Amino acid sequence: MTGPLAKYKMLDLSRQLPGPFCSTMLADLGMDVLTIAAPTDPFGVGLPLLARNKRSMTLDLKSTEGRALFYRLADDADVLLEGFRPGVTARLGVDHATLAARNPRLVYCSITGYGQDGPYRDKVGHDVNYLGYGGVLNFIGEADRPPVIPGVQVADIGGGSLMAVAGILTALLVRESTGRGQAVDIGMMDGAVAWNVYHMLLHQRAGKLPERGMGQMTGRHACYAVYRTRDDRYLTIGAYESHFWATLCRHFGREDYVGVQFAGGDKREEMLRFFQERFAEKTLAEWMAELGALEICVAPVSTLDEVYDDPQVRHRGMIVEMDGPSGPQRMPASPIKLSETPASLRTPPPTFGADTDAVLASLGLDRTEIERLRSAGVV
Repeated sequence: MTGPLAKYKMLDLSRQLPGPFCSTMLADLGMDVLTIAAPTDPFGVGLPLLARNKRSMTLDLKSTEGRALFYRLADDADVLLEGFRPGVTARLGVDHATLAARNPRLVYCSITGYGQDGPYRDKVGHDVNYLGYGGVLNFIGEADRPPVIPGVQVADIGGGSLMAVAGILTALLVRESTGRGQAVDIGMMDGAVAWNVYHMLLHQRAGKLPERGMGQMTGRHACYAVYRTRDDRYLTIGAYESHFWATLCRHFGREDYVGVQFAGGDKREEMLRFFQERFAEKTLAEWMAELGALEICVAPVSTLDEVYDDPQVRHRGMIVEMDGPSGPQRMPASPIKLSETPASLRTPPPTFGADTDAVLASLGLDRTEIERLRSAGVV
């Protein structure tokens, strides 16, 4: 293994999106990630785009033999990542207390919807629910219209995966001085609540609750909005600071708008209509050619295929192609850019359980014993 985290071993029991996204970020940085799933788990391989740089083995944790093998792996692990509902790992006998008693250096990270305690602990949920409870969804959309569900999983990844990466790395850093691991409890609703920091600031300054679609960065004002172009594409304008706004207004010959950037009432409507009508006069490509070099914070609303071919995306190496179980696959690269110890893509996504035999052999099991375990459904 290579990379800044190459000395660390992780056992990944997680499924769906939040856990695998977390372990992928760490695997890209060199952590030895072994994903473990039940032999009959139809989703055991996980999302192929999040299986790169990892190994995959099958193991039935409900069986006595499977659990005994897992303990041997956990005794030598640095990190365990799981995304079960609270209480499941205790029933399986692989909870933090059990494993920490065997391996006090283990960092045990749990990603759940609502955390390991509290009145919502046992609730089921998905991204939209965590955003709803956390207040984030209330701010997305237009005034007097229903909230709009984001097109990406904000709570899952932003509130779950990324917080878990930070928690795991912090716990490993603490272990360097204490010699002991600890439990990392990540609740995706907690993460969603934390994303409200800007709205909390507005609330405290204004003394009233922010309303959906009424803020300065919601599309309500002409300086920070999305505009339709002549070819039915969309352009984003983010001229929030006064100097960016002034440059935009002067480009369109509207010096009179410079000093009334956040005006309300009829003036706000007038400025919105003006820019809506002007941007509808040309295509997206024409506007980008005309405005792209100006300091007004302008960008297109790109389609996914345009993202693949975007010159900045290509220059930063953010899209890579690797062979997967079903052939070549495009996938996002690591967004963490380190000058001395960069992330890397070393191995393609494995087929489900591809490394089972090798892992068992590393524990000293011979071919006969491995085949017996397979016949018994343990692996």
